[in-house]
Amino acid sequence: MPRLDYLRATDDQLVAQSEVDRYRASGPGGQHRNKTESAVRLRHKPSGVTAIGEDSRSQAENKVHAVRRLRAAIALDVREPVELAGYVPSRPLATMLAGGTAPLGAKTRLTADYWIAIAELLDVLVAGDLEIGTTAQRLGLTTGALSKLLLHDDQVARVVNDLRRGRQMRPLR
Repeated sequence: MPRLDYLRATDDQLVAQSEVDRYRASGPGGQHRNKTESAVRLRHKPSGVTAIGEDSRSQAENKVHAVRRLRAAIALDVREPVELAGYVPSRPLATMLAGGTAPLGAKTRLTADYWIAIAELLDVLVAGDLEIGTTAQRLGLTTGALSKLLLHDDQVARVVNDLRRGRQMRPLR
């Protein structure tokens, strides 16, 4: 299955594709924290990506957090090849590029389209050897606009900078 199918999957479908572990989490929460197995770990079998939810005392809430984190981790960690000759951005990425960072609030980051666009953006960046200038030109953006888009979210910025460091390139700031 391609990554797009994982990102578009419902929460229940993602859970069904995953190995689910419930365990006792340490940390804040008082005396109730270690009495119940409220933490949830999801291991997505097809992609090998893992995400956890242990923010709450409620196992159901932690499962929701883990699924959201799993969707984000798949988008950030699973790369797919992009044919750059004649490349045209998908609808979710084109919409994001047209809107810039202004509409990218916390609620937007919970949507599948956001993570689909980010995953594709990272694929195009990797296919362009992580060069901001050539990737921006390919997408019809300025280098500043692309940098701002890549740095607007801490998770995305961390992935981009880790990739750039791996190739002995300066991190974005």
